[in-house]
Amino acid sequence: MRRLWPLTVRGTGALVLAVVCFVLAGEIGVVELMYFGILLLAVVGASVASLYLTRRSDRVTRSLSPDVATVGREALVSVRAGVRTAVPTPPGTWHDALPKGLSGRAEGVFPALGSGLRRSERVVDLSYTVRGVKRGIHSIGPLRVRTSDPFGLARRSTVFGERTSVVVAPAIVDLPPLTDFAGAAGGTLHTTTNQLGQGADNLVARPYVSGDSMRRIHWRATAHRDELMVRQEEQESTPEASVVLDLCVLRWSVEAMQAPGADPGFETAVSVCVSAVARLVHDGYAVEVIDTEGTVLVERIDGGDMVEVEALLTQFATLTARRDDSLAKLSRLFAGVMTGPVILIAGRFDPADAALIGPVAHHSALPMLMAVAPVGDALDRAADHGWRVAAIDPEADIAVAWSSAVGRGVSHVVG
Repeated sequence: MRRLWPLTVRGTGALVLAVVCFVLAGEIGVVELMYFGILLLAVVGASVASLYLTRRSDRVTRSLSPDVATVGREALVSVRAGVRTAVPTPPGTWHDALPKGLSGRAEGVFPALGSGLRRSERVVDLSYTVRGVKRGIHSIGPLRVRTSDPFGLARRSTVFGERTSVVVAPAIVDLPPLTDFAGAAGGTLHTTTNQLGQGADNLVARPYVSGDSMRRIHWRATAHRDELMVRQEEQESTPEASVVLDLCVLRWSVEAMQAPGADPGFETAVSVCVSAVARLVHDGYAVEVIDTEGTVLVERIDGGDMVEVEALLTQFATLTARRDDSLAKLSRLFAGVMTGPVILIAGRFDPADAALIGPVAHHSALPMLMAVAPVGDALDRAADHGWRVAAIDPEADIAVAWSSAVGRGVSHVVG
């Protein structure tokens, strides 16, 4: 609630005392009381004028560390306020307005300021910690600073109007690696496994041609023949994986299409998606992120490129569901090809859907289905087609569901 009365308790008492002096001076005829009352009014008036009539300039900037906040994790907000005041001011208080997407204690003591008549503006550094609560783009501010005059008779609440937009990315969970399946699924162990028992001296070298990877250069043969030579027998592959996120609003709620963070189930799915991408990229897979219609949600991320994973988190901060229903098209996307892991994240999943995606399992070295709201025996039917499945609740541990699906083939994990 905004305070309209500019005086503190001390200032209000001084004003009341001045009025009493005027009354008593007229009643008992003591002129000195009149002078004293005038002096009190002058002091109170000067205190108000020092805060409200003196020209001052204010500005504020904010920075976040890390630059992108994440749901469930803390971030440091650094606030830099520039203030110029004509008279010294004692310590005050400050409060920075936080949106619903962030939580924290954004308040504290504002330091005392000296006179700025002879100097440039004072720079005050403030900081506080926030935690991501709701995915999306939110605004911090305005900053409100409450100060008083040197005598403590008047107070002023100054609002720094600048707001700062903050990106809150989906929660990312550290998932267990697919160590038991990396070789079979075309993962990072694939090339290494094929090289076991091969020595550099046993490899056949051939002349370098345009397009050959520099990693395949046979330096000993190059030095011997005085021209670039590459290893002929070394098998070099790029392990690939696909993460498919079902964005059909019919499998979620209407709120999932309206704004980020509105549907808990959809938020769980987005978190599973970015966590799976991070795990696969970390393990060396080149990951493609698409929806069930085949639309690319983010450009292909090469194995080990965690910088692009951070960019993915920023892009998915505003991701919402769509109106289309295209789960039936998923089988056609993988028809005629054999690929590595395929991770499908869906919302409501019924037995008919299990039949629609059944053929995909035969084109993937490691098909995994993560359903937020499975219906009936839909997961069992999907498992019969070869999918490794898990049902997760929005309050469940994603890592447990992930490892259970990989380890046992079918798992039901609830919060």
